[in-house]
Amino acid sequence: MAIRQVLTYPDKRLRVRARPVEKVDDRIRRLIDDLAETMYAEPGIGLAAPQVGEALRVFVIDLASPKGGELRAFVNPRIVRAEGEIVWKEGCLSFPGISEEVTRADRVRVEALDRDGKPFSLEATELLAVAIQHESDHLDGKLLIDRVSFLKKRMIRRQMAKWNAEHGLDAEAEAG
Repeated sequence: MAIRQVLTYPDKRLRVRARPVEKVDDRIRRLIDDLAETMYAEPGIGLAAPQVGEALRVFVIDLASPKGGELRAFVNPRIVRAEGEIVWKEGCLSFPGISEEVTRADRVRVEALDRDGKPFSLEATELLAVAIQHESDHLDGKLLIDRVSFLKKRMIRRQMAKWNAEHGLDAEAEAG
């Protein structure tokens, strides 16, 4: 296992639509382990492969993070049903120090493969439902900043430019 660097906005790799995993093998299990270790180190409750520069449809969630213990791996996840509405203050490891209220479905049903390549489906509500939707967005190249108002986008862009400069990152600005 290895802790990977989490890409921060506006890194263009965060906008790439992830491709499906063809086979869950040792390489994918290593990626899942790396995602988990990175998520716990940050600490966060979810992390998608595109956030560490891997354009694959994989993410992990652990609502007990940073303590760990409830790790769930999702390979080729697909939200097959979404119901209700909930507003949740979301953060994102690709937007350090930023959290915004986002409207999501309150209940989702997701189908995916686990770390052994076995299919499963899961009904989720509240925080788990929000986390699944948030990480699924990453797989489609959608980001937290896409779900806020124009004025909040401007504010987030400024905050991220300052954060990247303070951390010596030379991220190219995203258009739009």
